[in-house]
Amino acid sequence: PELGDSQFISVGYVDDQQFVRFDSSSESPRAEPRAAWMDKVDQEDPDYWERQTQNSRRNAQTYQVNLETALGYYNQSRGGLHTFQRMIGCEVYPDGSFRKGFYQLAYDGHDYIALDRETLTWTAADPGAENTRRKWEAER
Repeated sequence: PELGDSQFISVGYVDDQQFVRFDSSSESPRAEPRAAWMDKVDQEDPDYWERQTQNSRRNAQTYQVNLETALGYYNQSRGGLHTFQRMIGCEVYPDGSFRKGFYQLAYDGHDYIALDRETLTWTAADPGAENTRRKWEAER
């Protein structure tokens, strides 16, 4: 697909169970529940799914720009298939507290950049990602 035809998919998991999905190429792109226990969320928060949809649409635009930028960093053409993958997660203690959080990105199946949770700085995996690291650190 051409870059203008990019597809953005966002999925959320808890304990290996998918609970939300957004696909920009669907007929009516919306964030949708994928677990029965998420069907009830709009009873407590009627605007929840609309907010998630808007967040996903903004993320789709952001990653479109990120993808175009990465193509330049790696001197790649606009044709062909390229992917960005963002993984955010943590482990939760039985008492509900969090540990071992992570935030990392991959580009075309390879590590790209990750947040060092001890120093709260970005660690770039290669020279292309180093450009992103410098940009993000300057924006802090």
